[in-house]
Amino acid sequence: MQAFPHGTTATPTAVVVPPSLALPVIESAFSRQLHPYWPQLQEKTRLWLLEKRLMPADKVQEYADGLCYTDLMAGYYTGATDEVLQAVADYSAWFFVWDDRHDRDIVHGRAGDWRRLRYRLHAALDAPRHHLHHPDPLVAGFADSVLRLYGFLPRTWNQRFGRHFHTVIEAYDREFRNRTEGYIPGVEEYLALRRHTFAHWIWTDLLELSAGCELPDVVRKHPAYRRAALLSQEFAAWYNDLCSLPKEIAGDEVHNLGISLITYEGLTLEEAVSEVRHRVEECISEFLKAEREALQFADEITDGTVHGKELGAAVRDCVGSMRNWFSSVYWFHHESGRYMVDSWDDRSTPPYVNNEAAGEK
Repeated sequence: MQAFPHGTTATPTAVVVPPSLALPVIESAFSRQLHPYWPQLQEKTRLWLLEKRLMPADKVQEYADGLCYTDLMAGYYTGATDEVLQAVADYSAWFFVWDDRHDRDIVHGRAGDWRRLRYRLHAALDAPRHHLHHPDPLVAGFADSVLRLYGFLPRTWNQRFGRHFHTVIEAYDREFRNRTEGYIPGVEEYLALRRHTFAHWIWTDLLELSAGCELPDVVRKHPAYRRAALLSQEFAAWYNDLCSLPKEIAGDEVHNLGISLITYEGLTLEEAVSEVRHRVEECISEFLKAEREALQFADEITDGTVHGKELGAAVRDCVGSMRNWFSSVYWFHHESGRYMVDSWDDRSTPPYVNNEAAGEK
């Protein structure tokens, strides 16, 4: 495993973070790690996107590496085996493509298309083997990635992952309706929904794949472990909102913590930015406390037995990955072409979106 202070491209250059988005504590206290498998990961995920027809060849060639999807995962699950990391990275790439399809269905008012996709994803989640050759590449790619994820841990983990992702699909449907109707959720309503649209518990479930161990309920639901996991995900979701707020206001968006604060608490744009940033910074400081408690918990369950030793090691591995999430998410937002809106020819249409496959004419 290596640390890298700059970018992950072949010719790394220092990344310039705008002062309004800079978090010195992340840059100084959260060292950036990269799984040594990353070069092969990037290449194989690129090939997987092509094989599953999730992006056309020209889009993959021009944009896939610059979107940095594999960088995000290789900087997070640094303790995973190569095979696990590959499955997680392909799934993550699929997730971004799905998110783009969801957005395009909203923009173009394709309620029927979205409804059909929603039902098909629910079905593929329950029976991925039966959907591997579905005519919609998004459904077939999902089935392939889920089936691979289901191959590492016991059935109980698979069932939990499935329950969590069914909830994510329904949260995306709620967002579809909110955006279509122009409904801005209140602050608490938004925060609750965001935990599902950002898939907090999916990425937390995948920590166990990385550690190679299904954690029992008594560990996963322990306050110290659960709080550390939640804070790492809240940071990611809210930092994403902070980075996206100006462009989402310009695009008449309705799903952003800052927009909910402006609408329901009467804040100005500048005040909303300040408040979201404050929440992001608070997440970091609270995580540092929760991390210490979670590591202390790991020491407590390392009770001298073989099982206790394995469980304590798995918890420490998971908490270490939670820490990685902060730096990985932070740099991803400043390196990925997904967020370089000012460089797009059309700010309303991401250049890497597969319009034809998404049904656009």
